[in-house]
Amino acid sequence: MVSENNIRKAQEKDLSRIAEITVFVKRIQYRPIFQDDNYSFNKMQVITEAEKYAEQLDDIWVYDDGIVKGMIHIEDKEIVELYVDHFFQDQYIGSKLIEFAKERFNVEFLWAMEKNINAIRFYRKHGFEPGSERKLVEDTAEYVVKMVRNDVS
Repeated sequence: MVSENNIRKAQEKDLSRIAEITVFVKRIQYRPIFQDDNYSFNKMQVITEAEKYAEQLDDIWVYDDGIVKGMIHIEDKEIVELYVDHFFQDQYIGSKLIEFAKERFNVEFLWAMEKNINAIRFYRKHGFEPGSERKLVEDTAEYVVKMVRNDVS
């Protein structure tokens, strides 16, 4: 059983930290794929991301061991987002968050960038396999693939 000691419901006080984590990680992971500096550095800003997350707070959980190091956004049976601060990656925080989502919410699927090989490998390690469904990311030529949990009974 995954320890939930460091995973808690996100609160309003976490909004700027959640936004900071997601903006930074999205820039690192997605800029090489989309190659859109205008979006990465002009449109995507911490303040606007924090405002967006304020409307979704009920569905967000954070990994907090004194510092908020990661977040997971869950809606129904879907992992909508999972991000771990770049500086704290390789500390099993993402693994703890995904296992928490599987155990607590019995999540069944998520969408991942088709070209994000590291994310695909991570999700496979945690029981999600690429299915046949894929869709274009709006206003781009890039695809996301639906990854379905293969260990759901």
